Amino acid sequence: ISDLQAPARVLIGGEQTAEGLAAIATLVSVYAHWVPREQIITTNLWSSELSKLVANAYLAQRVSSINSITALCEATDADIDEISRAIGSDPRIGNKFLKASVGYGGSCFQKDILNLVYICDTFGLKEVSEYWHQVVLMNDHQKHRFANNIVRTMFNTITGKKLAILGFAFKKDTGDTRESAAAYVMKDLLDERAMLSVYDPQVTRDQMMMEFDYTLGLNEATLPGMDKMVTTCSSAMEAIKDSHAIAVMTEWDEFANLDFHAVYAAMSKPAFVFDGRNILPHDKLREIGFEVYAIGKPVPKKF
Repeated sequence: ISDLQAPARVLIGGEQTAEGLAAIATLVSVYAHWVPREQIITTNLWSSELSKLVANAYLAQRVSSINSITALCEATDADIDEISRAIGSDPRIGNKFLKASVGYGGSCFQKDILNLVYICDTFGLKEVSEYWHQVVLMNDHQKHRFANNIVRTMFNTITGKKLAILGFAFKKDTGDTRESAAAYVMKDLLDERAMLSVYDPQVTRDQMMMEFDYTLGLNEATLPGMDKMVTTCSSAMEAIKDSHAIAVMTEWDEFANLDFHAVYAAMSKPAFVFDGRNILPHDKLREIGFEVYAIGKPVPKKF
């Protein structure tokens, strides 16, 4: 509603014919009742369609770009948050969509980029298609990389180990699970036969299973035993109890405000934390005794 009442811009596309231009003018007059005329953009049909796709593609590109640098940060001991802050202070770049994470989700980015890729392919623009498709491939790589790091860090085997998955929605303050990064990471962990205990304050078990089935083709038939391998919980502490590791998948505020001394006491040892959203107090966790690994963050050297 707030976006409707105070949009950054209104984009209206139409046929460049007498009838089309008249229709555009009529719609402009409706929006002009509350939107300043200079914020109402009129274009032809192709321009309006591509503008929508390209806007989401650019935002997703920023996410994939900063996420690609997290791997370099982990290899060099650079800190991705320091890099984001440094480049974001450049007014030519700005600080929006520079928060590193396990990957973007939601219904718009993936769909619109793949639509853009399809259109480019249709017109024989192979190099352009491959360029934008790489944004999606990098996002997929980031999710697999996060899951692989969990396995590698936990002595290359998580079979039968309990892992607490905190968050399933694709972002906080929503129950939307479409293209959630958590689903992809969990699939990789399930392929390793891990026991996953999941908590999200707004996502039900039915929603989770629907997303697994619809997006990933993952269900009891394709992965026998899945129902027992995935347990849904009513609180973070319930999910954490007796777990070998915690993986933060959604940036819910409550996850940063847990009683971490109680969390540590409730876990098996060594207690691993994998922060896929960089929202936890990493130094405090290490002082308590956790083994902490975060996206694009250096791991302190042990002397």
